[in-house]
Amino acid sequence: MTISYNWLQEYLPVAPDPERLSIILTSIGLEVESMEQYESIRGGLRGLIIGEVKEKEKHPNADKLSVTRVDTGTGELLQIVCGAPNVAAGQKVIVAPIGATIHPSSGDPMTMKAAKIRGVESQGMICAEDEIGIGTDHSGIYVMPDGATVGSPASQYFTTYSDYIYEIGLTPNRMDAMSHLGVARDVCAYLSHHDRMELKVKQPNANAFRATKAADGVMVSIENNNACQRYAGLSIRNITVKESPEWMQQKLRAIGQRPINNIVDITNFILHETGQPLHAFDLEAVQGKVIVTNLPEGTPFVSLDGKERKLNAADLMICNANRRPMCIAGV
Repeated sequence: MTISYNWLQEYLPVAPDPERLSIILTSIGLEVESMEQYESIRGGLRGLIIGEVKEKEKHPNADKLSVTRVDTGTGELLQIVCGAPNVAAGQKVIVAPIGATIHPSSGDPMTMKAAKIRGVESQGMICAEDEIGIGTDHSGIYVMPDGATVGSPASQYFTTYSDYIYEIGLTPNRMDAMSHLGVARDVCAYLSHHDRMELKVKQPNANAFRATKAADGVMVSIENNNACQRYAGLSIRNITVKESPEWMQQKLRAIGQRPINNIVDITNFILHETGQPLHAFDLEAVQGKVIVTNLPEGTPFVSLDGKERKLNAADLMICNANRRPMCIAGV
């Protein structure tokens, strides 16, 4: 089970620090197997600054290199050798000066040192997006908007998100802790006892949503009552499928979930918030009936990642009126 420190704090009336929370979780039977810092951009762009390329000259000893002089707001221009084909005077760029550590999209971190490149001194690096973890493009340096302020931290211009992530070894008898709300309840119980204060979980915000009695003509048929005793759903109309808000994407990425769209993401969000599995279907694809059943061994099924998988006869499936599998129950 993966738990986000930031996400958990939204349900706790007090905020124990990450180390203490790790101790509390293990004390209440939720053994913490690991606690790691998470950063949406590795290194958080710390130490990187905005510069302006004032001069660009051809490198005297290399056809594909340029010698630039960059203003980083210190009063002295940095001489930086650059191999990017798109570097030009007048650009606002991201500079990793001597002493700064860059965290590339792939590979190990690297700390900038004074160097000589083909006989010319270089006092740092003008960065491409893949060299600092903000993307994968390595075709040239990353050019900032003209309004970027020379000498300001590069992190001001990007949305960065940091968190602590706990991997908890759950035993089969602790289904109550398979969600952030469930873990928050146990943490409140621990703190109430040990800190001598009455603490209760902060419930998620309620809204005015109410289901109507109007039927959309969708029937539910449960063919395997041993594996599923109840199946419930509702129909929601006038929905626009688009990207989820950034705050939701950040939460999901931090716990290892890949954001897909607002419909899929909200079901995953509710699952990890409350422990309740959900799935969303296109009403037209349901074709008027939901069937909860098992399908023959080897039945092909295309999952959300686009991969075709072969079903096991024991897999409980949610199917449409034509017995076409729409999802694996509880997944």
